[in-house]
Amino acid sequence: MTEIFIEGGRALLGHEIAETSLRIAGREINSVGSDHGQGTLDIDAGGLLALPGIVDLHGDAFERQMMPRPGVDFPLDVALIDSDRQAVSNGITTVFHATTWSWEPGLRGSDNARNLLETIESLRPQLAADTRFHLRHETYNLDAENEIIEWLSEGRVDLFAFNDHMDSTVASLAKPQKRSRMVERTGLTNDAFDRLVGSVVSRAPDVPASIARLAQAARAASVRMLSHDDESPAMRQAFRALGVSIAEFPVNEETAHDAAEAGDFIVFGAPNVVRGGSHTGWTKASDMIAKGLCSVLASDYYYPAPLLAAFRLAADGVLPLAEAWHLISAAPARAAGLTDRGTLAAGQRADVILVDDTAPLRPRIVAVIAAGRLVHLTEASRLARSGVARRKAVAVA
Repeated sequence: MTEIFIEGGRALLGHEIAETSLRIAGREINSVGSDHGQGTLDIDAGGLLALPGIVDLHGDAFERQMMPRPGVDFPLDVALIDSDRQAVSNGITTVFHATTWSWEPGLRGSDNARNLLETIESLRPQLAADTRFHLRHETYNLDAENEIIEWLSEGRVDLFAFNDHMDSTVASLAKPQKRSRMVERTGLTNDAFDRLVGSVVSRAPDVPASIARLAQAARAASVRMLSHDDESPAMRQAFRALGVSIAEFPVNEETAHDAAEAGDFIVFGAPNVVRGGSHTGWTKASDMIAKGLCSVLASDYYYPAPLLAAFRLAADGVLPLAEAWHLISAAPARAAGLTDRGTLAAGQRADVILVDDTAPLRPRIVAVIAAGRLVHLTEASRLARSGVARRKAVAVA
């Protein structure tokens, strides 16, 4: 069993940051604040922050590795392994790949969703981050209902989200640039895409009952559910009544207030914080955080964003760093029902990142430990005091 001893760092312990040591045994944190000692591997964290690994509930940046240009595909295993490297190097130790299964073919079609799930399941043992499947179901995708219920009952889905982009799809038909992007993604001709949209829209009366059946299946399987882009308190309340306790990207403050008052988890995108606003012109996440209307930040489409967002919130005086970090570690872990991670404490999963915060708005990750394994390191000199090396030196002497 590998033992890692980290000393000299400033660790996030609860709501405080204090200099202490961490001892890791196997996959778990064995102790916090233990006396000086040594492990199989010793790490000097002097001058660095020791923080819980980031738990990312919603990230779809992996799609860019799958299809870096419209119509240009790469093998799923290659894309996922590269995405794993990107996630881990940005401090994400638990990643939920947000996979959209839509009524449209192509990148977000049925074949891709099936293949992606199977590839994630087969690759998990060799990936550094704990990689999970977040299924984003387009509610008009009625033909997928039975298969999704089967996946839920088999425990293959880790998070389940209800998406409805039909209104925006129809509206985009009259906008050449947006229309072109949608059509390219599907691989259809313009006429074929128009016919498909018309056929899907005609089944609108069947959507509410399908949502109810899927929510019941998710509840039966104890799978946490999210509703995406809630537009009103009434919409949030309707999903809450179905057991959907996570509001993902509510589009206005009124809806976020309703979610907060009910104790729902509220997710916004970390890129929104980093960029100073939403690229869609909707709710500004930092304002929602300042008002207590955001409990979780997710990478959304950009893996570096959670790390950068937490430090920007601290630098801008929106939240102390300890509280800002909870938005990307402890809170998303609770939202997903993962009680074994998100904090640095004895018995917790050993997900630890070491960060150089010399430049507050440009934090630099020096090392990442995931489930007790050192999976990323940028300064080899930090390992100069390796317990194994010392014992070998003593033996030779």
